Amino acid sequence: MEYDKNNIFARIIRGEIPCKKIYEDESVLAIEDVAPAAPTHALIMPKGDYVSFDDFTRNTTPETVAYFFTTIATIARILKLETSGYRLITNHGKDASQSVPHFHVHLLGGRALGGLLPGDLHAR
Repeated sequence: MEYDKNNIFARIIRGEIPCKKIYEDESVLAIEDVAPAAPTHALIMPKGDYVSFDDFTRNTTPETVAYFFTTIATIARILKLETSGYRLITNHGKDASQSVPHFHVHLLGGRALGGLLPGDLHAR
């Protein structure tokens, strides 16, 4: 899939659409989700043109991947989730319900999140 430079996250990164920023540096932007699924729900995205997790890991350096995920841990600490716990979710493709074609990670916390999928009785 080709990257769409007009997807909503690309437009947010460029400052064309307002957002509530949690964290920003030269490579990463974290914002509050407008439809939170938990009391704390951040969307964290690299500023590069990556469609998905697969695209990101194939088309950037290992150092960039490591920096991105280290930054997610920093954001979790900023949001004071490191003690109580949190969940990271990224969706890849239609079967996973990826709704925006820009690689991003959902960081959720602030309450017990239950199982991995609806109907799961125990977290794995």
